[in-house]
Amino acid sequence: MKNNFGTNISMTIFGESHGPCIGITLDGLPAGFKINLERIKEDMEKRKAKGSISTQRHEDDEVEIVSGFFNGYTTGTALTILIQNKNTQSKDYSDIQYRLRPGHADFSAYEKYHGFQDYRGGGHFSGRLTAPIVAAGSICRQILETKNILIGSHIEQLYALYDAPFSNNIDELKKQIQ
Repeated sequence: MKNNFGTNISMTIFGESHGPCIGITLDGLPAGFKINLERIKEDMEKRKAKGSISTQRHEDDEVEIVSGFFNGYTTGTALTILIQNKNTQSKDYSDIQYRLRPGHADFSAYEKYHGFQDYRGGGHFSGRLTAPIVAAGSICRQILETKNILIGSHIEQLYALYDAPFSNNIDELKKQIQ
C-alpha cells in the first residue's frame, strides 16, 4: 500500500489503528478556500460504525486541522488533518501477534514491512484509516462543488431489495446531494 497518492492534489495518509492518531496531509489545495467544518463533521458522522454488523469499536472521529488552515481558509500550504485514536484495546491482539488472519491484510503487511508492522487492529492496513480519507474527501468535494462538479453514488439493488431510480436531472441531483 502506497501512503501517498494523487497528482494535482496529493494526499499522504499516516498512522495506525492503535497508534496515538491517524491522519492525512493534502498538498496542492488552493489558497483562500473557505472550508465548511460542519460539512466535514456530517461526512464523518456518515462513516461512523453503527448497528450490530459493523465494528464494535466506536471513536469520536473528531477532525483537527493542524496546518495549512487559518481563520477558516486554506493557506495554500500543505493541510494536515489529525484524528485521535481513543478507543483502542491493544491487548486484544497480543495473542494473535504471530498469526496471519485470513481475510485481513496481515500477510501483505508482514511481507511489506518484514515483520516490523504494527499488527494491532490491522495497523496501517486497518479500516480505521478510511477516517482521514473521508475528511480529505469532504474538503475536496467542497472545492469541486464550487466548480459545479457534483459527486454522488447510488445503490439501485441489493439482492432482492430495490431503491427508487436515480434521477438524471442535475437540479434534482443537487437537491439530493445537499
